[in-house]
Amino acid sequence: MPTVFIWSGKTSKGTIQSGEITANSKEEVIAQLRRRNIMPTTVTQKAKRLFSLPGGKPNDKDIVVFTRQFATMIDAGLPLVQALEILSKQTENKSLAAAITEIKANVEGGSTYADALKKHPRIFSDLYANMVAAGEAGGILDTILNRLAQYIEKAMKLKRKVKGAMVYPSVIVTVAIGVVWIILVKVVPTFAKMFSQFGGTLPLPTRIIINVSHFLAGIGGLLVLAGIIGLIVGIILFRRTEQGKKVIDTILLKLPVIGVLIRKVAVAKFTRTLGTLVGSGVPILDGLDITAKTAGNKVVESAVLYVRQAVTEGKTLAEPLAKSGVFPPMVTQMIGVGESTGAVDTMLNKIADFYDEEVDQAVSNLTAMLEPVIMVFLGATIGYIVVSMYLPIFKLITLIK
Repeated sequence: MPTVFIWSGKTSKGTIQSGEITANSKEEVIAQLRRRNIMPTTVTQKAKRLFSLPGGKPNDKDIVVFTRQFATMIDAGLPLVQALEILSKQTENKSLAAAITEIKANVEGGSTYADALKKHPRIFSDLYANMVAAGEAGGILDTILNRLAQYIEKAMKLKRKVKGAMVYPSVIVTVAIGVVWIILVKVVPTFAKMFSQFGGTLPLPTRIIINVSHFLAGIGGLLVLAGIIGLIVGIILFRRTEQGKKVIDTILLKLPVIGVLIRKVAVAKFTRTLGTLVGSGVPILDGLDITAKTAGNKVVESAVLYVRQAVTEGKTLAEPLAKSGVFPPMVTQMIGVGESTGAVDTMLNKIADFYDEEVDQAVSNLTAMLEPVIMVFLGATIGYIVVSMYLPIFKLITLIK
């Protein structure tokens, strides 16, 4: 297993240098140093870090800012190590700054920039590292970094759309359930106490509401709350298993409106990721492998891996995509046209732009559909409670007359 070694040694000119090298053994480090005309004096294994890097994990915005600044410095002709040194001092996120410092040390020790990035998978994804590797190999690192920044920005925008679609109805449903709960637990018992002084038999709707109120106000409410929490925890734990991911993701894709939104988001993400990778010079098989890992949906991931296997057998990209049944016919046909014209990356990015707009429309449709459904639920529930509470009063007025 590769290990990080700290070394120091003398060059042929007598100057002392030091750095870090990742290798399988101490002998391999010494051999690498000798090939660089460095006589090693000390080679020691670097102690493993017991704690995580200081500060929280950098968000997408931090990565975008770092990537754009780094691309500008490289384009201006600054050496790689000097650019990393500057960015390590001015980056606000402490975790990212510490990672950049380690990356700089690895680059000084002889690692490529891409290999140094791969040692920080918590911060830099496989997609990021592989695109950088392609940029280094092609001598267009600044171009690739700018393309990476654009990709991350578009991915952030897509993520915000999905979160916005989920947050609004979640808040409305939570408020609606909270209002009904308060009415049943706090308001209804007051009426029940008053009705108990009337005597006689209360109407059936009133008895139902009072019984529900007594149930929720007592131990029943705790049981319901515990049941809801248990259900949520159970789903989360089940989702962490491979089978659970597949089952839940399959169900989500089949839901009426939410399923359409999830499918469009998956198509937009797949085409944007693969288009960016292929356009940056990453081999198609590596691109499909990375795209599958970042799909975010087990059904889509399985479909992409199936496509990758088919491509290794000599098939085109469009044919297995169509057979997977996950991607719409328009997507597979456009990719087929892109393959025949030799412009797969351009076609993939066009599909991604189209589906970004489709996600906007799907979010609007979801919001437009949920609003009346929630209002009808809230109105019907509260209306039933109010009528049930007033039925005994109407009956009492009739008896008095």
